[in-house]
Amino acid sequence: MAAPDLLDPKSATQNSKPRLSFSTKPTVLSSREECDSAINVMKWKTVSTIFLVVVVYLIIGATVFKALEQPHETSQRTTIVIQKQTFVSQHSCVNTSELDELIQQVVAAINAGIIPLRNTSQISHWDLGSSFFFAGTVITTIGFGNISPRTEGGKIFCIIYALLGIPLFGFLLAGVGDQLGTIFGKGIAKVEDTFVKWNVSQTKIRIISTIIFILFGCVLFVALPAVIFKHIEGWSTLDAIYFVVITLTTIGFGDYVAGGSDIEYLDFYKPVVWFWILVGLAYFAAVLSMIGDWLRVISKKTKEEVGEFRAHAAEWTANVTAEFKETRRRLSVEIYDKFQRATSIKRKLSAELAVNHNQDLTPCKRTLSVNHLTSEKDILPALTKTDSIYMNGLTPHCAAEDIAVIENIK
Repeated sequence: MAAPDLLDPKSATQNSKPRLSFSTKPTVLSSREECDSAINVMKWKTVSTIFLVVVVYLIIGATVFKALEQPHETSQRTTIVIQKQTFVSQHSCVNTSELDELIQQVVAAINAGIIPLRNTSQISHWDLGSSFFFAGTVITTIGFGNISPRTEGGKIFCIIYALLGIPLFGFLLAGVGDQLGTIFGKGIAKVEDTFVKWNVSQTKIRIISTIIFILFGCVLFVALPAVIFKHIEGWSTLDAIYFVVITLTTIGFGDYVAGGSDIEYLDFYKPVVWFWILVGLAYFAAVLSMIGDWLRVISKKTKEEVGEFRAHAAEWTANVTAEFKETRRRLSVEIYDKFQRATSIKRKLSAELAVNHNQDLTPCKRTLSVNHLTSEKDILPALTKTDSIYMNGLTPHCAAEDIAVIENIK
C-alpha cells in the first residue's frame, strides 16, 4: 500500500494528520445549521491569551532590536555631524545653511528612488521593466518603498490598481500553489513509497516528507536565489539571504531591492525577479499553512487529552463518592442492627424481670452477672472476690450471697 500523500487532498480525507496545503478552497454548506456547526469561533479567553502572547513577543523583539540597533544609530549620527562640521570648516565658501539645503535635496532624491552618485541622468526608475516590477510589488502587497508614485494621478491610479490587483493575484497564487503542490507531491510520493517498503510507520513518513519538502524548497527558493543576487547585486551572503526571506514573507522593508542599484541590468532581469517572487510566495504560503495545520492538530490533541483527563477525574470522583456512600450505608446498617439487638435484649430483660417480680431479690440478685459463662450447660461457679466480674454496681460485700443469672450472653 502506498503511503498517504501529504500533498494529495484525497488522502487528507482519510488522514487526520496535517497535510501540506497550498490554498484554501471555500466550503459551500447546504444550510445555515451546517454553517453554524462548521464554524468554530475562538473564545474570548483564547483570543486574550494569544493577544498577550503576541504583546510579550513584540516587547521581546523591541528590546532586542533596541539593544542591537540603537548604538549603531547613535554612532552614525555622531559620525555624520562630525563629517558635516569638518566639511564646513575645510570649505569656507560653503555655509551651514546651504549645506543643509543640499542635504535635504539629496534626501528627497533618495526617497524618490534616485541615488545622486555620479551621473544618474541616463538611468530611470520608471522604465518599462522597473514599472512592471513596481506593479508586481503592489499586487503582491510587498511594497518595498524604494520607489513610489509622486504625482496625484499616480497615487490615485495606485489605489485603484491595488484594490483590483490584490484579489486577482490571490487567485493566481492559489492556482500556482496547487500546481506546485502537485509537482512536489509526485516527487515526495515516490520517496514515501520507498519508506513504505521498508515498513516505516506513517507518522515517521509524514515527518520525513515534511522535512524533505522544506529542505528542497529552501534550496530552490532561498539558497539558489541568494547566490544569484549576491553575484548580480554585489551583496554579502547575509544581505542576500536577508533580502530573499524579507521579500518572500511579504515584509519588504525596501532597504535591499533587486534591481535598485545604479548598475546596468538586463531588460528581463526585474520581470524574472517578479516571477521568482510569485513562485516563492506560493512555497512560503504552503510552509506557513503547514505550520498552522500542525498547530491546530496539536491544539486539538491537547484539548482531547484535557477532556480525557477531566473524564477520568470525574469518573474517579464518582467512584469515590459511591464508595463513600456505600461505606456509610453499611455502617448505618451495622449500627442500626446493634441498636436493634440492644433493644431486643432490653425487652427480654424487662420481660424476665416482670416474671420474677414476686421473688424477694436482694440488690445483688438484681445484677446481671456474666461470670465465665461460655455455654448453656456451664455451671455457675461460686462468686468470690478474686474470681468474679462485677457488673451494674455489684459490690464485693455481695460476693457470698446468691446471684440470679437472668440471661446467658455468649
